[in-house]
Amino acid sequence: MTSARTFALEPTPIHVPDEVLDDLRARLRLTRPPLDEGNEDWSYGVPAGYLGELVAYWRDAYDWRAAERAINAYQHYQVDVRGVPVHFLRKPGRGPRPVPLILTHGWPWTFWHWSKVIDPLADPAAFGGDPADAFDVIVPSLPGFGFPGPLTGFPDVNFWKVSDLWHTLMTETLGYAKYAAGGCDIGGIVTSQLGHKYPEELYGIHIGSGLPLDFFTGPRAWDFARNRPLTDDQPADVRARILAMDRRSASHLATHMLDGATLAHGLSDSPAGLLAWLLERWNAWSDNGGDVESVFSKDDLLTHATIYWVNNSIATSMRYYANANRYPWAPSHDRTPVVQAPVGLTFVTYENPPGVHSADARVQAFVSGPQARWFHHVNVNAHDHGGHFIPWENPDAWVGDLRGTFRGRRP
Repeated sequence: MTSARTFALEPTPIHVPDEVLDDLRARLRLTRPPLDEGNEDWSYGVPAGYLGELVAYWRDAYDWRAAERAINAYQHYQVDVRGVPVHFLRKPGRGPRPVPLILTHGWPWTFWHWSKVIDPLADPAAFGGDPADAFDVIVPSLPGFGFPGPLTGFPDVNFWKVSDLWHTLMTETLGYAKYAAGGCDIGGIVTSQLGHKYPEELYGIHIGSGLPLDFFTGPRAWDFARNRPLTDDQPADVRARILAMDRRSASHLATHMLDGATLAHGLSDSPAGLLAWLLERWNAWSDNGGDVESVFSKDDLLTHATIYWVNNSIATSMRYYANANRYPWAPSHDRTPVVQAPVGLTFVTYENPPGVHSADARVQAFVSGPQARWFHHVNVNAHDHGGHFIPWENPDAWVGDLRGTFRGRRP
């Protein structure tokens, strides 16, 4: 059975003009690589050798039009929400009473990182599931991250301001009286803010992290370690884990929060530079065993990179970090827990904090720790497979966990 609700908007398929793709290939032909001796193991950053292979493939073999056809197998729309242009993908649910579900991505994600979970969430029966678990799936691009194009007139964009846009999109633009929400990374705190500010209009939320909403608040918000000390008496595994987490995130957070506009001048001008900055995170943050192409094929990597490039969106995507600190989150109420809507969480052991070594221990560490007090948590799961990009790396786990969060909470 399909959703009975009429969807009045006219689809707007994705199409990148030929001249934009021609300009991309011309810039790729003119790439000047740096000297990069002794870096085959990525220990200094993205190696010139591997990046050169990707640049050559992007220039000579990658087919954006094929990716565009796959993307356009779904319905796409462009709407104005409070004066902000918003792109979103929609997959109508097939089931007796599909619940509207908005999924929000993070950085360096695109809306297409949700592509592996959209169909199972919308049409569970086609994947061996229960049609009663169906959702009307809405997947927007964070403003300034891709389509419908460069973001202007919103220089103070950040996660909690987007949360208000999403609530307007779902309740006023699309007319849903009540909805569900899910998200990871920046999308996770966008979604948590929905569960904090608008709990009565949500069936619940499901997130891929348990970051508190004040994570980016304070004078040293760029310090991912939160001043966690390194001491001589720490267990070796704890010390090594702290250092590994710094290696993954220190340059990312510090640069995006303190110097993003400077970096953006290079990344907006050079597709090779843009690809390198994105690629380092896709490699370091995914559970790939040392082979990024075991998680993202060359075509996958370049589809996501092309979405950033053709929309000249790297500067505004990075702006989210500085603006989360410059315009800090403030609570909308003083009730506890802070996030009052029912919350499901999916963790992966690849992102375990120091001293936590298994999936079961990850769940216990959350439930018994200070972060849990932020959430009305009703469904907490952890998995051994997958990294930061959970819906892409372990879509079955994400789908199963999310369905579990909303069972018994549907109309």
